Amino acid sequence: MAPGSDRPGEAVGLRTHPLTAVVQGALWAVAASVGLLGSLFTGDAFGDLSPLLSLVAALVGGLLLGMGAGYVGWLFTRYVIDGTELRITSGVITKSSRRIPYERIQSVDIAEPFVARLLGLAELRIEMAGGKDSRTSLRFLSLEDTRELRRVLLSRAHGDSPVEEVAEHRSVITIVGPDRVIIGTLLSLDFVLATAVTVGLVVAAIWFEQVVVLLGGVVAVGTWVVQIVGKRILQQWDFTLSRGERGLRIERGLFSRTSQTIPYARVQGIAVKEPFVWRRFGWQRLEVDVAGYAAHSSEEGPASSSTLLPIADRALAEAIVRELIPGVMLDDLPRTCAPSRSWPFAPVGWRYRWIAADDIAFVAREGWIERSTSIVPHRKTQSVEVRQGPLQRRRGVATIEVHTPQGPVDADGRHLDERDARAALVAQLARARAARS
Repeated sequence: MAPGSDRPGEAVGLRTHPLTAVVQGALWAVAASVGLLGSLFTGDAFGDLSPLLSLVAALVGGLLLGMGAGYVGWLFTRYVIDGTELRITSGVITKSSRRIPYERIQSVDIAEPFVARLLGLAELRIEMAGGKDSRTSLRFLSLEDTRELRRVLLSRAHGDSPVEEVAEHRSVITIVGPDRVIIGTLLSLDFVLATAVTVGLVVAAIWFEQVVVLLGGVVAVGTWVVQIVGKRILQQWDFTLSRGERGLRIERGLFSRTSQTIPYARVQGIAVKEPFVWRRFGWQRLEVDVAGYAAHSSEEGPASSSTLLPIADRALAEAIVRELIPGVMLDDLPRTCAPSRSWPFAPVGWRYRWIAADDIAFVAREGWIERSTSIVPHRKTQSVEVRQGPLQRRRGVATIEVHTPQGPVDADGRHLDERDARAALVAQLARARAARS
């Protein structure tokens, strides 16, 4: 599939798929059209052209410019696999060469944007150990070549020689059907609230004949509804969770499909979310902190890379938690609860705040509308902090924070008794030190 060479410079390299330019052009056309529609809502003029002709011009112009830029980029992009690393060279005026040693590869994911998916193409995303520049993308290859390249890279990242490379055996844990994802979204309070506000604004605009005045509010709240539907239904469509020797794999998406691998060793913490209505049915949502993904949240949105299970029964959710954090206990742990004098900070929620720990992990719970339980393995604890503001000092309470990478896990014990918070800090530091040793 790729030229083999143990010495850099011997292999010329392979190009990505020629239709990459078409995908790039389609993306530019969509961006130009969205920008033009935005100018319509802001009241900007379209010049001498009608809105329809302006839209067509934006589509055609964006497509041609994007295809031209995509073709030039494709012409000067090559990749090479040798015995020690993957090399990707690109650039027209300024040349760049990205070298990815196999031992630094953390995970390899596949993304199929809508236009690329129509053409049978996919993007390979390689996560390495490092900061915000740890992701490398290879756009675009045929889906078959992308899967084969992922298999090769993961095999070599785990130390397999070329003759030992075999396909990883995977078993399906669960498939979350679209019907259940839709029902779960419809029963979430934020969706109900956003829909009710949108309908209320539309009715008010018609009733008071102030459509233009209320148009901004309708567009803003309607956008909120669209975002909820996009992230919780379209992105999680046909959600499939499977396991293999190297970690869990998530495949999801209606228009754009993604295939994301979560290595066991990169899991930094798990958050168990229980919305108010869901608790009546025993449903939960699992979100996960994965080392390295937070740096790329702006590209896809946090939900796309942090959702471990969009909706599940309690038994399945607990089984997944114990698979990623073996031996952790969530029930019957001795708890340190927030005292009643902390009520000014949360008049109702203070009753539901507590922290606990066993030999494996630190656990923090809060929330009465949406209950959130954060679980952090002791060996993944980055640091521990106790914070106390002026009002907290007057009430004799403090907040303990167990720091993890940026993500959905928020392992904080808020407004605990001051002595309990400081004792928990000392105990957590000792547990983290012991777990790493």
